[in-house]
Amino acid sequence: MKNSEKKSPKTQDRKFDFNKAFKKAFNSILFASPIITGVIILMGIFNTFVPKKFINSFFHHNLLDPLIGALFGSVFAGNPINSYIIGGELLKNGVGLVAVTAFLVSWITVGFLSIPAEMMFLGKKFSILRNILSFIFSIIVAIITVFIFKIL
Repeated sequence: MKNSEKKSPKTQDRKFDFNKAFKKAFNSILFASPIITGVIILMGIFNTFVPKKFINSFFHHNLLDPLIGALFGSVFAGNPINSYIIGGELLKNGVGLVAVTAFLVSWITVGFLSIPAEMMFLGKKFSILRNILSFIFSIIVAIITVFIFKIL
């Protein structure tokens, strides 16, 4: 073995212990379960009590539509399939494509309701920065997507 291929003393002593890894993963899941359950319950309550007609009343086919769409998508959370259904209903009710696109992108990428849990696992700075950047890019992606869609 060459000198560059020799293992350091630290890595020579390490052996993978499946039982220890499994126990650590299981304890992490147990610790996270109440937090994740709370986030899911909050998202379900919010999605249940805010009617679609109320959301539709905010869109006026102007330059603020992508911002408003991204705001609503950021607050709502849940299964992506739900966002597609709501987005389709918004389109049927006359909401502009750019607003619905911003809504869909921010629904998937931004999670204001889940920030407390995300901060706990990923750190405060990372969670806030990720959500802010995701929000901004959801608007940019919506505008670019609709622009390209209109060209084609």
